[in-house]
Amino acid sequence: MTATPSDRPDHLLFVDDDRQLLGLLRDYFEQAGYRVSTAAHAREARQCLAGPAGSSIDLVVLDVMLPGEDGLALCRELRSRDAVQLPIVMLTARSDEADRVLGLEMGADDYLAKPFATRELLARVRSVLRRTRALPPGLRGTVSPRRYVFDGWQLDTVARQLTDAAGTLVSLTGGEYRLLRVLVEHPNRVLSRDQLLNLTQGRDAEPFDRSIDLLVSRLRQRLRDTPPEPRLIKTLRSEGYVFCADVQALGGEG
Repeated sequence: MTATPSDRPDHLLFVDDDRQLLGLLRDYFEQAGYRVSTAAHAREARQCLAGPAGSSIDLVVLDVMLPGEDGLALCRELRSRDAVQLPIVMLTARSDEADRVLGLEMGADDYLAKPFATRELLARVRSVLRRTRALPPGLRGTVSPRRYVFDGWQLDTVARQLTDAAGTLVSLTGGEYRLLRVLVEHPNRVLSRDQLLNLTQGRDAEPFDRSIDLLVSRLRQRLRDTPPEPRLIKTLRSEGYVFCADVQALGGEG
């Protein structure tokens, strides 16, 4: 049986408007040793996450095409509440390449195109949970404060907004926001590229993968922290990156 460190079955929430599929997934994953909850739309998913069993949910499998509010909006909301902690696997229509890219940009940890084999979805779920739990102590998601202040900048984790010392709003993409949030949550600590990929995208680096380096470069431009001598985000050759700033955490997220 798959189990969490507390030796209880992993608890999955499946969100899909196809109730027949939900039934099949419930049976399959319960037989594989998981605890399963289901929801047919975003409102029902919120009720489940806010209810007594919500705190025990370890991963959400979320369909993009939901009635009313779509899965992308729900994914964005979950990530605005906590950018790292709750893993999300998105299900997308095979032809919707843009949805897949947008889902990852909004914070999904993985995606799987429909139609899919339940065995493959099981493998994806196991992989995402394994990667999340393989992160070193202190790098997993935690309850975060509302705001971080550093070097004249302010990051609001509820509004997901970055402002400079003059109060000017600086636009961030989803990927840039997640990277900056990870960095301000772990200042003055060396983070490898693999760790940053796990923390921001829930995946491992592939050979010649330069996505983190490109994201760091873009974030440096947002922070006006450009080479040859960046002050805030420093590169340690063969090790990774370190956020060299005094960070003050302010307030709470409710």
